[in-house]
Amino acid sequence: MRAALRSIDPVIVGSRQANVVLLSIRHQRLGWVAKRGIDVTVAGAALVLLLPLLLLVGTAVWMGDRKSPIFRHNRLGRGGTPFGCLKFRTMVVDAEGALAAHLAASAAARAEWAATHKLTDDPRVTALGRVLRKTSLDELPQLVNVLRGEMSLVGPRPIVQAEVARYGAAFSTCFAVPPGVTGLWQVSGRSETTYEERVALDLDYAAGWSLKRDLVILARTVPAVFAQRGSC
Repeated sequence: MRAALRSIDPVIVGSRQANVVLLSIRHQRLGWVAKRGIDVTVAGAALVLLLPLLLLVGTAVWMGDRKSPIFRHNRLGRGGTPFGCLKFRTMVVDAEGALAAHLAASAAARAEWAATHKLTDDPRVTALGRVLRKTSLDELPQLVNVLRGEMSLVGPRPIVQAEVARYGAAFSTCFAVPPGVTGLWQVSGRSETTYEERVALDLDYAAGWSLKRDLVILARTVPAVFAQRGSC
């Protein structure tokens, strides 16, 4: 009898472990379905409610130089798939030329750009653009990316191809989830953090994702924006 029980026990234990794994997978899938549902509901409602503000900001940007107020920049999404990330344009039309000229003239700017892929004093950014970045209003068009499924309300920072090497082995984990309009990077100091800290925050989010954590980050985003803790 004892011998029989010993032979059956591993089977029972294995079955229970398999059930636990299946329940975990199902729970995670339900979580992702709920995450997508929240994305669509909140992004859709926000676009409707914020339509007057969107039109006002778009008109203000257009009046600056009579050029398109929307900027479409190639970023990497879930699984490294490229997509056009939408923003209100905050830079001059020939932004790349202005950047090249500035970097060529300033060794300090070249060093800062190499270290963080950002500039504290960026000659490409317009006066209105600085205000939009400071208030995060430039990111409102990304709600359209959320509706398309290219982004989520919460996730890692959407990065450009040139930044992949800086993520190293962490890239595949970080971008196993869709990039977000907001995320740990935004509620943890944004551009006040180092590049290495940003990667660590993205990795921490992707590895420990949960719906509850998304809701906490969303709740923390509003005061972080009002505190104006740097631009992304």
